[in-house]
Amino acid sequence: MTNMQNLYLLVPLAPLAGAIIAGLFGWLIGRTLSHIVTIGGVAVSFIASYMIFQDVMAGHTFNGMVYEWMRLGDLSLSVGFLIDKLTVMMMMVVTFVSLMVHIYTIGYMQEDPGYQRFFSYISLFTFSMLMLVMSNNFLQLFFGWEAVGLVSYLLIGFWFTKSTAVYANLKAFLVNRVGDFGFILGIALVLWQFGTLDYAEVFAKLPAMAGKTIEIVPGASWSLLTVIALLLFVGAMGKSAQFPLHVWLPDSMEGPTPISALIHAATMVTAGIFMVSRMSPIYEMSDTALSVVMVIGAITALFMGFLGIIQNDIKRVVAYSTLSQLGYMTVALGASAYSVALFHLMTHAFFKALLFLGAGSVIMGMHHDQDIRHMGGLRKYMPITWITSLIGSLALIGTPFLSGFYSKDSIIEATGIAMEHGMAGAGFAYFAVVAGVFVTAFYSFRMYFLVFHGKERFHDYLHGHGHDHDDHGHDGHDDHAHGHSHANVPHESPWVVTLPLVLLAIPSLAIGYFAIEPMIFGDYFKGILATAEHHVALEEMAHEFHGPVAMALHALTTLPFWLALAGVASSWYFYMKRPAIPAAIKARFSLVYAILERKYGFDDFNEWFFAGGARALGGFFWRIGDVKIIDGFFVNGTARVIGWSSRLIRHAQSGYIYHYAFAMIAGVSVMAYFFLV
Repeated sequence: MTNMQNLYLLVPLAPLAGAIIAGLFGWLIGRTLSHIVTIGGVAVSFIASYMIFQDVMAGHTFNGMVYEWMRLGDLSLSVGFLIDKLTVMMMMVVTFVSLMVHIYTIGYMQEDPGYQRFFSYISLFTFSMLMLVMSNNFLQLFFGWEAVGLVSYLLIGFWFTKSTAVYANLKAFLVNRVGDFGFILGIALVLWQFGTLDYAEVFAKLPAMAGKTIEIVPGASWSLLTVIALLLFVGAMGKSAQFPLHVWLPDSMEGPTPISALIHAATMVTAGIFMVSRMSPIYEMSDTALSVVMVIGAITALFMGFLGIIQNDIKRVVAYSTLSQLGYMTVALGASAYSVALFHLMTHAFFKALLFLGAGSVIMGMHHDQDIRHMGGLRKYMPITWITSLIGSLALIGTPFLSGFYSKDSIIEATGIAMEHGMAGAGFAYFAVVAGVFVTAFYSFRMYFLVFHGKERFHDYLHGHGHDHDDHGHDGHDDHAHGHSHANVPHESPWVVTLPLVLLAIPSLAIGYFAIEPMIFGDYFKGILATAEHHVALEEMAHEFHGPVAMALHALTTLPFWLALAGVASSWYFYMKRPAIPAAIKARFSLVYAILERKYGFDDFNEWFFAGGARALGGFFWRIGDVKIIDGFFVNGTARVIGWSSRLIRHAQSGYIYHYAFAMIAGVSVMAYFFLV
């Protein structure tokens, strides 16, 4: 193996080593060594990723097997790496955000009894995610896919004594199983039809498969590639929380804040977006699949944004904004603008991780009260958290020159072009992504104003209430309110928390400006992402693009900018100037509010139909199968038959010799008859 290939191996194995040491020997080496080992592992991984990035930019890509895991006839199942520009972009994002989260965790989980276990889990997660993005075949992709799901389950239910966390991790696990069932069916179909699981071999055989059909229901033939694309997308809907499999993500906020930033903002939820982009040659063969992808993304982008408006838990507001932004990325995938979706994936990873970690810093400052109605005026107590959260919010709503603007505006533009070219579903998608701009600005700044500006409302809650609102419900975490002279005044978090905030704020400000040209209009993704000739969104955007400065200046005259401005202004007016208005609207539109409060009834429906249906089915099988058939017929029935037959035979056992003699003669006669015949 070359030095470079050793470096490829180092990237996923360094975090894995840290996870094993902290997980198995954390009790022995203590807290400090546990975090040094895991942070060291991720730091090594980040540096190695950067070196590989430099190497790939110099033109050295790699696609090969690391080792063969199993051979079945002609089929080789192997662990292999595909190192190209898409992979290194994902590696850089995953390792950088993970490193920031690891450092942040030192401060956030300081008092937690499960400190070493937590570090072990987040390092294990980093390993799983890297295996997913570096894979060159479907088998390894599926391994990484399931591994991130498993670690996500462990992290959401990290505080396992808290019933809501246990419920949330079970829900996340089950909803992801639904998505993964579709995903593995898609992979099975690829294996059956293509005879290989290697990406490059599958893509090479695609032209030959273009017209092939498959009968799922007898008599109805479907395009094979459409079915494969849709089944793979079901997997993406689960991981990337797209409607209707989005229900797990808001509940996953029950886990500690660092994982909300790592898993539910920057890495795991973008696995679906990454996978569809990697599979772009398949999706480009099916306009039907692209339309489905676009419509699902549009529904998620708009309707999950509405739910963000009524949330009062600081983390849930950010969670719904994640759902909405994932919807934006999915719309871009549907418009065949894969590079735009990946660009938004990258910019979003920075500013959303920043917003989550900022929210966590606020929660620490508020002694673990997460209700934004109990905050206000925190700006003067937590200046670093305030300014970084403001940068994150401005990037999220697409403020010109900030990173979120370049990626979000490009998505809106690509969708508009798809609509002009008559793509099915693009009209609705365009409406959704444009309307979503106002909604995003409104809920983002509603949270921002309620937390950092206005009247200080926390005095009523922190006096004597110290930690009544402790959302963690366990005794490791409500420590800050004890024995501090400034217990009832929020305070800035320690440097291990504020440093990651500052380091994430820098790319949130600037990375879009520098990356838009090479990533969308340059040849960064050349030869990696496929685009069919009749999908012209990127071509037309390239004609309009005259550099990042011109794009930002032009945006000042466009509808999305004014909608974002209107969203900020109206949230300021509603929550700073006239706080009576939201209450009046809530009273007037109580039905709409009730629908949003119930999250459109998805949870209720799932609880009634799937959970209730499973319980009813179980009850039915218990009554019929268990009680009647197994217990009633086999167990008790056998006893009854024996009792009945023994009652019959009992009459023959009279005790008289001539009865027995008669029975013997009769028996001998019967035997003689059979013998003679």
